[in-house]
Amino acid sequence: MKVKYRKLDKAEGPLVVMSNVEGAVYDELVEVEMPNHERRTGKVVQINKDKVIIQVFQGISGISLNDVGVVFSGKPMEIPLSREILGRRFNGIAEPADGAGEIYSDKYYNINGRPMNPVARLYPRNYIQTGISAIDGLITLIRGQKLPIFSGDGLPHNQLAAQIVRQAKISGEEAEKFAVVFAAMGIKHDEANYFSKVFEEAGVMDRVVMYVNLADDPVVERILTPRCALTAAEYLAFECDMHVLVILTDMTSYCEALREISSAREEVPSRKGYPGYLYSDLASLYERAGMLKGAKGSITQIPILTMPNDDITHPVPDLTGYITEGQIVLSRSLYQMGIYPPIDVLPSLSRLMKDGIGAEYTREDHPDVANQVFSAYSNVQEIRALAQVIGEDELSETDTKYMEFGKNFEEVFAKQSFEENRDIIYTLDLMWDLLKILPEQELNRIDPALVQKYLRK
Repeated sequence: MKVKYRKLDKAEGPLVVMSNVEGAVYDELVEVEMPNHERRTGKVVQINKDKVIIQVFQGISGISLNDVGVVFSGKPMEIPLSREILGRRFNGIAEPADGAGEIYSDKYYNINGRPMNPVARLYPRNYIQTGISAIDGLITLIRGQKLPIFSGDGLPHNQLAAQIVRQAKISGEEAEKFAVVFAAMGIKHDEANYFSKVFEEAGVMDRVVMYVNLADDPVVERILTPRCALTAAEYLAFECDMHVLVILTDMTSYCEALREISSAREEVPSRKGYPGYLYSDLASLYERAGMLKGAKGSITQIPILTMPNDDITHPVPDLTGYITEGQIVLSRSLYQMGIYPPIDVLPSLSRLMKDGIGAEYTREDHPDVANQVFSAYSNVQEIRALAQVIGEDELSETDTKYMEFGKNFEEVFAKQSFEENRDIIYTLDLMWDLLKILPEQELNRIDPALVQKYLRK
């Protein structure tokens, strides 16, 4: 349906309102043409009888209420996809941003993909090696999992994301079929340049697809960026049989964009002003990860979000925790101690870890040694609290060993440089080296046969 020189009722924020429109469909793509022939795109976000509300991606600056041409496409937003997207950088709405030309495809893909049918899912197995000991050893990332990183303002989550993209790999014959889809929402220009530079210098750009929405880009684009990225991931995973790792940063920026647009639509706000459908909206993104029966590929997600005021009960981390299968929590106190990456393993968790490690996947001792190290580091926190009361000189010999264990855990195991890429065997051996500090009778979570094999060798 094409209407020339149509009068708009209202234009506010990213939204325009039109009356007397027939046949409009929710979520369909719209093209707005101004008298100077400038074209902008948008989508239908609300229909009330013959009144339509359109979200304009590029904003409404310069749009007159009169003399506007509008084209209703009759279909949702679609993007072209092919294997040529690997090594490319796009803006937030999947337009090429690297000067390398358009992507040509026989088929266009609807970005509003649906969450996977639970009946068609396969249980996630096997692991993805990130090269970071704290993650690989204690919060192992499993292929097909959704494992978010909970961070805070000023913490090095961007650096950690870049390191994971640079180092992540899968084992076995399928290693060549591994790709990374990186989506950034609301980041600054210097951060975008940092990611591009790190990937290019590491020589991994040929297996990375980047979708970047900058802080000064229209806020409406931020809503589309993760959907474009996940559509690309689904194409690579289920049509090209690849194992895809999707990194989404920063989901808090995405949720704030959702709140801003919800406010402009005058919807009833929920907790902290976020729309009441925030949970289902996040689920529509997170549930696009996993493995399907009959498909050779998989999609693994690492959403990164910054917790306002480091508040883990804030709606964004709170709802994310309900949907995903664990979390990696970054600690401000560890970061202030000079430890990178500042991963606090105690509140961190990978719920699927137990099913993707062990003899078939990593090494036979991994489950037991991970349980023991986690338990020992948990004891360290209690002993440190006791030492503050009675003083370290009054601690028992065993407690003193635990204090030494805690120091080595943070300074040797958890701490590693940005350039350091540790394989899983090195990480497991490092965990045994930590356990050698403790008296052998304290190792009560490990099979004695494994103690004999690995501790005393």
